[in-house]
Amino acid sequence: MVNNLTEGLILFLSFFISGFLIRKIFLPRLEVYTSKTPWLIDKAIVRRMSRWIILWFLLIGLMGGLRYLEFELKHFSVIERILLVSLLISFMFFIAEVVGDFIKSYVRKAEVDIPQVSIFEHFTKWLVVVLGILVILYSLGIPIGPVLTGFGIGGLAVALALQDTLSNFFSGLHLLMSKQIRPGDYVKLESGEEGYVVDITWRNTVIKELPNNYIIVPNAKISKAVIKNYYFPDTELAITISLGVGYSSDLDRVEKITIEVAKEVMREVEGGVPSFEPFVRYHTFSDSSINFNVILRAKEFVDQHLIRHEFLKRLHRRYREEGITIPYPTRMVYLRKKREDIQKNTG
Repeated sequence: MVNNLTEGLILFLSFFISGFLIRKIFLPRLEVYTSKTPWLIDKAIVRRMSRWIILWFLLIGLMGGLRYLEFELKHFSVIERILLVSLLISFMFFIAEVVGDFIKSYVRKAEVDIPQVSIFEHFTKWLVVVLGILVILYSLGIPIGPVLTGFGIGGLAVALALQDTLSNFFSGLHLLMSKQIRPGDYVKLESGEEGYVVDITWRNTVIKELPNNYIIVPNAKISKAVIKNYYFPDTELAITISLGVGYSSDLDRVEKITIEVAKEVMREVEGGVPSFEPFVRYHTFSDSSINFNVILRAKEFVDQHLIRHEFLKRLHRRYREEGITIPYPTRMVYLRKKREDIQKNTG
């Protein structure tokens, strides 16, 4: 009994120390090596293995050490089965994490048209977990046929109980497959909220407003809403700026000077599109001015604010230098007095 206990303890400590040394010495060097390879899966394996390697060696050491006490332990088979299941469960979660990291790294690096959102990562992880559970049951000698049948019946009951959750999940998949809303897009909801799409999870779409606030919208609701996507089909957008000049102005000269300033802004201001040719369109004889629109172009939605700012500043300065007037709104009012008041004042 004492010899068996000593040998079992030595075996257990040997595995535990080996796992610790591999974690501290071997894996860091292996991580440096894999960082130089063109593959992605090896990096994910090494990165996630450092989290589980000590636990694996600990469980294997316990299983090996307990074999020396097999005849002394009454419930050895039960303990061994518990350790085996624990080892399989840890390996199952390790595979799920590796697959999730690989998908994220592949989408980030490869030039493929796949949205980088957590719904795919979570869906893949849970798929691996379900398959892992079936493998564990099979390894324990439990028939998986009745289990799959139970999953089918239970799945129907769960689907009825979780209609909203499943509706949000499949709505999220629909949003991604349609490619009309993607992470990184700037969108505006019909209710007025607007911002960048940060993520599409299994339940919600997360939108980040410019003031750095987050809007959480259920996928089922956003799939039915009217949404303006400023990044679809591309990120560039036209900027319309309304202006007006006095009736005494030379409109050809006004148009020429305005376009010169607009081209300067397109070339020099960050977010402008240098290749775009700005243009002017007169449209209204108003009360005190001749009104027109200036059309510029920005690379993306938020760039329009700086472009408007710089354009108005530079155009105001140039108009002042050129003597072009931007009239104040004016209105002429006629006052009519009663005849009696007029006679009294003149009498």
